[in-house]
Amino acid sequence: MTKLFKTLKSGAATLAVAAIATIGFASEPLLAQQPTSVAEALGPAPAPAMKDVNPAMWVVRDQDTTIYLFGTVHVLRPGLNWLKGDIKTAFDASDELILEVQEPSDPTAMQATVNKLATNPQGITLRSLLTPPVLTKYEKTLGTLNIPPVALDQYEPWFASVTLTTLPLMMQGYDLNSGAEKVLTSAAKAQNKPLGQLETVEQQLGIFDSLSTEEQVAFLDVTLDGVPEVTTQIDALVDAWGKGDQAALDKLMNEGMESYPGLYDALLTNRNANWVRWIKARMDKPGTVFMAVGAAHLVGKDSVQAQLAKEGIKSVQVTSN
Repeated sequence: MTKLFKTLKSGAATLAVAAIATIGFASEPLLAQQPTSVAEALGPAPAPAMKDVNPAMWVVRDQDTTIYLFGTVHVLRPGLNWLKGDIKTAFDASDELILEVQEPSDPTAMQATVNKLATNPQGITLRSLLTPPVLTKYEKTLGTLNIPPVALDQYEPWFASVTLTTLPLMMQGYDLNSGAEKVLTSAAKAQNKPLGQLETVEQQLGIFDSLSTEEQVAFLDVTLDGVPEVTTQIDALVDAWGKGDQAALDKLMNEGMESYPGLYDALLTNRNANWVRWIKARMDKPGTVFMAVGAAHLVGKDSVQAQLAKEGIKSVQVTSN
């Protein structure tokens, strides 16, 4: 993956939102590794108020196989009631739940993976890799979030990018435990429903880790520009998701991403193509599957549904209630 940031245009918040919205681990393993000083930056979440929302869902069928495609948001505020109506009916009827990535069962192994892919070699600090303008912007952002300058020094720039996208959301009441994958995983375990995954944590983290240092610094630079707007952007995304407004989600996810074609392909297009191959293979076996992936993967010209259509496989949107 090279030259992902040849042209840095507008849409910094869009890029930050796209990064967090398309990666299934939703930064949870990353935040779990944060030093206490970073964790202390998280403010208390406001009390939740229950609200009914109706996200979109699709179904792919043949004579003996049914696959539901449900678009998720990986991090949400508590209090959203969406596992109901047609979505719950489809989930309950499914033989298995397939996620982008399953919740890691071994925190020690997860920490080892993060240490392997996200930490700098000994003697190199994050701030030493930054150009003076980016360093100034970075330290100013840390100060705004009440994070000590040394807190992320051991990590690579991509890790700081994802962390600084997620922390402001936590401060504004978003909760990783309320994310759609968490809710679905708990429901599947309660029903003794088998869980599967489309990718590994290593593969997802590797999308960012494969960037060159120069590209990672550029990613951090544009992420810092988007930090002040990230909560507003995620609020808009969640609102569109809850209304099943695919046009709005497409605009929020894809507008501005043409400035970052390499990252767009790595985060969305190429992974969607892999999942289409998985769906095609799974259609050869009977049964019912509930497949939940980030909502960004189910909108736009390169969506899973669009790529399925090119393979002659029809997906039908299910009316939510």
